[in-house]
Amino acid sequence: MYKTTMFAVGLTAIFALTACTEKLTQTKQVEVNQENIKAHIEFLADDTLQGRNTGSEGYQIAANYVKSHFKQMGLKPRGEYDGFEQQVTFRKAFLEADSAKMIVENSGQQTEITMPEQFFTSGSALHNDSSVTAETVFVGYGVVSEEFGYNDYDGLDVEGKIVVALTGRPADLPSEEGAHIGSGGEKVRHAASRGAVGYITLHTPKRDKVRPFSVSAKYANGPRYSWLDNNGKPYGKYEKIKGGGYLHFDHASALFEGAPLTAEQVFDADSNDEKIAGFPLNGTVTLAAKSRHEEITSPNIIAVLEGSDPVLKDEFVVFSAHLDHIGVSTHGDHEDKINNGALDNASGVSILLETARMLSLQEEQPKRSVLFVVVTGEEKGLLGSSYFAQNPTVPVMKMVANVNLDMPLILYPFADVIAFGSTHSTLGPIVERAAAKIDISLSEDPMPEQALFTRSDHYSFVKAGIPSVFLMTGFKSKDENVDGGAVFKDFLKNHYHQHSDQTDLPIRYDVAAEFAKVNMMIGLEIANQAEKPKWNDGDFFGKTFAQ
Repeated sequence: MYKTTMFAVGLTAIFALTACTEKLTQTKQVEVNQENIKAHIEFLADDTLQGRNTGSEGYQIAANYVKSHFKQMGLKPRGEYDGFEQQVTFRKAFLEADSAKMIVENSGQQTEITMPEQFFTSGSALHNDSSVTAETVFVGYGVVSEEFGYNDYDGLDVEGKIVVALTGRPADLPSEEGAHIGSGGEKVRHAASRGAVGYITLHTPKRDKVRPFSVSAKYANGPRYSWLDNNGKPYGKYEKIKGGGYLHFDHASALFEGAPLTAEQVFDADSNDEKIAGFPLNGTVTLAAKSRHEEITSPNIIAVLEGSDPVLKDEFVVFSAHLDHIGVSTHGDHEDKINNGALDNASGVSILLETARMLSLQEEQPKRSVLFVVVTGEEKGLLGSSYFAQNPTVPVMKMVANVNLDMPLILYPFADVIAFGSTHSTLGPIVERAAAKIDISLSEDPMPEQALFTRSDHYSFVKAGIPSVFLMTGFKSKDENVDGGAVFKDFLKNHYHQHSDQTDLPIRYDVAAEFAKVNMMIGLEIANQAEKPKWNDGDFFGKTFAQ
């Protein structure tokens, strides 16, 4: 009896030890799988999806693919109507052919500016037939910031007038704060609030070195998208603004005829980073255009991994990535018309999916819940994320942080990451700690002139008051024979929004796996720490947007 009991106890101990060992082994086996990422990218960037344009059949196929994987992982739906989708209704505004006009009358001379060689504009989301003739006022950059002591409208009356403003912002503004203050949305908002009826942006020689006018102009005939609110109104549009245009610097002289400064003097001051004050202009401008409208729907895909802590599970760490790309293009003579978007942003979505898989298999689930938000309409102006931030499917005050993945350049063995927004909140140290665990460092923005802080979906979360970072591969390379910065800039120049952004690029799936590992580490760090991330004391974005 004694021996039998001891034998049974021994067996029990062995089984318990074996089970424990298996558990430990299983925990250790929750490793990143680069083949998963490869399979995701190859599917999402396949020609069958026709470039995943917002509202297209190809985009919906991609959305169904993401939903399927969320279901397989056991994640719960957190969209609308107990599903994974949050439908967004968009208005597409098309500019009618040959309808756009810009005519400058000054000193008895009439100058007609031609589209698209000299200026371009887009369809209006508000008006099918718009026309305005008004006096003009030059407002410098058109920026307003009490925080940094700027008010380019000081002493100027723009009520009932057309505002003329330089693209960009003053050089002494910090990069990320300046990107917000100098963004087009902010500039038009300030003009509309002061009674302006039109808005002309001046493309400058300084800007042309970063993004040539011709590059922007080739997209001029495409539709412009706006999401519609519950009243069917396009979000972020202003009834008072009846017309607008983007004008090349070579054709701005007629506007400044008889003004205190010539156009050339204004552009020279901009190029030399000199202070520029606004002044009334002598001429009047007529802006006219005809537009037609279509409505489409396209979903955000939202899923949640519920947290394990009885209190913290009601808070959410948000991972976001945009699923859309730019679809099929007809510009240029390239025989391949499909823009597959392998790195922009099939790579980001694929890494998000692998991050979700790894987190869902953790033996100890994260304490906070993790929300995965895969958005539509990023390429149309961050629209899907803007819609979600304004119409969240979880309480906005419960979203403690956003980590956004957009175009991780997995072409070289990166030694550092860039986390745009990391200097504004306690997310900076969190990202640095998490990355350091796998010998990756955190670097500052190496391309402040690109204003990337306002050009991806984390910006929508920032404007909802949520501490956010936009995570990208850095310029440092673990291979001394590879210049990461050169590879990055080559991609931006030769492949970004081009047909060549496809799976035959030299994608390093081992590097993608490393990026997913960093991403997961960041998520765990945020989800498991006792204190939620917070804006740094006195931070501009915290003071401007935190609720």
